[in-house]
Amino acid sequence: MRLRELRKAKHISQLKLAIDLNMNQNTISRYENSEREPGINELIKIADYFNVSVDYLLGRSDQSR
Repeated sequence: MRLRELRKAKHISQLKLAIDLNMNQNTISRYENSEREPGINELIKIADYFNVSVDYLLGRSDQSR
């Protein structure tokens, strides 16, 4: 998943992202470290936040939209 890459490109901390998405910072960290996988609702929230497709977020496409 491209979450860390997207977050760092926008200069957003894990804490800010977690607050903006109403999630726990630990959850964001686990997603980034592949210790946990987000559900479909979380994937959609993250993709919408970064204005990318879910396929791009998951690395299934190189086109962000």
